[in-house]
Amino acid sequence: MSEPSALISVRNLKKYFPVTRGILLQRQVGAVKAVDDVSFDILRGETLGLVGESGCGKTTAGRTILQLYRPTSGSVRFNDVELTRQSRSALRELRADMQIIFQDPYASLNPRWTIARIVGEPLRVHHIGTAQQQRHRVEQLLDLVNLEKSFVNRYPHELSGGQRQRVGIARALASNPQFIVCDEPITALDVSIQAQVVNLLEALQDQLQLTYLFIAHDLSMVRHLCDRVAVMYLGSLVELAPRQPLYTNPLHPYTKALMAAVPLPDPVKTRARQRVHLQGELRSLTDLPSGCRFHPRCPLADAECRQATPKWQEVQPGHWAACHKACSQ
Repeated sequence: MSEPSALISVRNLKKYFPVTRGILLQRQVGAVKAVDDVSFDILRGETLGLVGESGCGKTTAGRTILQLYRPTSGSVRFNDVELTRQSRSALRELRADMQIIFQDPYASLNPRWTIARIVGEPLRVHHIGTAQQQRHRVEQLLDLVNLEKSFVNRYPHELSGGQRQRVGIARALASNPQFIVCDEPITALDVSIQAQVVNLLEALQDQLQLTYLFIAHDLSMVRHLCDRVAVMYLGSLVELAPRQPLYTNPLHPYTKALMAAVPLPDPVKTRARQRVHLQGELRSLTDLPSGCRFHPRCPLADAECRQATPKWQEVQPGHWAACHKACSQ
């Protein structure tokens, strides 16, 4: 059986937002390095999890891959097509195959539009079918995400948070995409609803052969849903590995700290496991430290970590890390 090929290939991706000063004659005095030299692949049919603290650049990375933000530099290939070189009109055609599910189901739906118009918007943008066919397709999509067809004439304020997120999922599926960025799709939902939405995403992936980039904070949910997991810190990837090796044998100290913070249902195991204590606070993306970005908070940091930037390399088969200590093991 052949290995699945890469649907998305990201190489040395950078997205900097300029920091300016002055009212009339604005001049650039710095940059927010939201995504800085990120490289990874997303295989066809897999779910790649992207985790990290708030403000580390996860959402920016997802939107830059979709070209919602144009990258500062680097390469993004989708189905062997270089997205960074495409014109606006060419990207509009390609976006039928690439969609996003937004984090906030309350802010991402137009309150003045009916559910039929919201879900059918991609069909109109990409000129898919007649008006009657579009209406039929909207009803099919609502059924696909377990919503009643009678919802077509309702407005977002008449729906619960979970129902609104299902509408967002239906909208993302309207143009039959191959790839979907799930930007923290369960964060704004009640805990009782989160499992239902995750189970729906899993069922849709199996049914429609979808590929996901799943951005999240909940490491337990990521372990349940994702095939591989990438860990991001201050705009850069620090570790990438298949799910099981990453959770059982993390190589980077930051990943170890994240895993140690995951609650365990067994209090005996909780007391027995070794905690990783991080120093200080998360630095600003406009004031990055020299050398390894994690060294101001790392309990293992030494002179090499403070001076030299670690290389992003494959430490073990399929297990990538950017850490002087991990790469010397």
